This record gives sequence, C-alpha cells and structure tokens, in this order.
Amino acid sequence: MTKPQTPQERSKYLSYLLRHKPEAAHLTLDKEGWCVIDELLKNTDFTYDELISLVAADEKRRYSLAPELGTVVGLQYELIRANQGHSTDSVRLTFNKAVPPTVLFHGTTADALQQILKVGLKPMSRHHVHLSADIETAKTVGGRRKADLVVLKIDAKRMLADGFEFFLSDNGVWLISAVPAKYLTQEHA
Repeated sequence: MTKPQTPQERSKYLSYLLRHKPEAAHLTLDKEGWCVIDELLKNTDFTYDELISLVAADEKRRYSLAPELGTVVGLQYELIRANQGHSTDSVRLTFNKAVPPTVLFHGTTADALQQILKVGLKPMSRHHVHLSADIETAKTVGGRRKADLVVLKIDAKRMLADGFEFFLSDNGVWLISAVPAKYLTQEHA
C-alpha cells in the first residue's frame, strides 16, 4: 500500500486503522473502539496536530476525541475512536436508543437492489446497518461506490411499532441490526 498523502487519503487511512485493521499498525482498541493517541502516534506517521486537524475537518464527524487531559500528559486529548462502522470483532460500541424519524434512507447500488428487496438490508461485515435521516445524505453515502445509485426508503415508524430498536451514533448515523425487506421501498428522487 502506498503511503496516503492528501488529507482525504490520510483520513481514509485513519478510518481503516480505527474501524477495520488496528493490527496493521499494532494498535489496541478497547470494546468501545478507543485507542490511546500516543500509541497511534508511535506506530504510524501521524502527528498529533494532524490528527486534531483531520478530526476537525471531517464533515461526517467520523471520529471522537476524549478526554481532555491538558498538561497532565502534554496532550489535549488522550484517546481517539471512529464513531461507528467497525468490522473488527473486538469492538462493540454501545449506542443510545433513539426514536427515529418516520422514514429513513439507505443508499446502495442498482446491482444490489433485487437481492436487498428479497432479503432486506443486513450489516454484512459491520455490526449494524447504517441509515440516513435524509435522501441527500443517503445519496452521498451510496454514491461512494462506482455504480448506479439507488436510494431505499425505510418505514421506520412501522419498524418501531413492530418492536425494532434504533440507535443513533455520535455523528448522526441511524443504526439498526437489520431491515427486513417488507419495510423497504425504492425511493424515486
């Protein structure tokens, strides 16, 4: 893998380490996904200032920093984590249950549509299915893939009434264990 250079590439690399492959940089994540920043700095070529800048510039608020330690260890923050989207088995973030809007959205590819309409949305390698509160965000998320985009509409009101639990991540992503096909329709935006 060539060394990521641009801020966007650096952020993707940070996400890769904190969500999917901490062992690639000899990092230890606790069950809530927190990594000691000093460990990250020692095992990668990130600088403290770069990490803070990447977190601050991330419009999707993918990362959290904690706690504020000030001069105790010479850093303002001691820990960093990705807010959701982990595929590593060692991380099981706890999220706050929340009542979702009546509808939520999910961006995907046209190639996946028929299978999804048969079996529903599943978390695949992640711990949860990720949903958006608005169509534009679903389009942005689904548009990352290099294929024709489809937006699905989820009847969250009916799912909630049927006993499904929804969670809201720190960065505003709605999470659920799965979405059965009967709650899905294709959105015509």
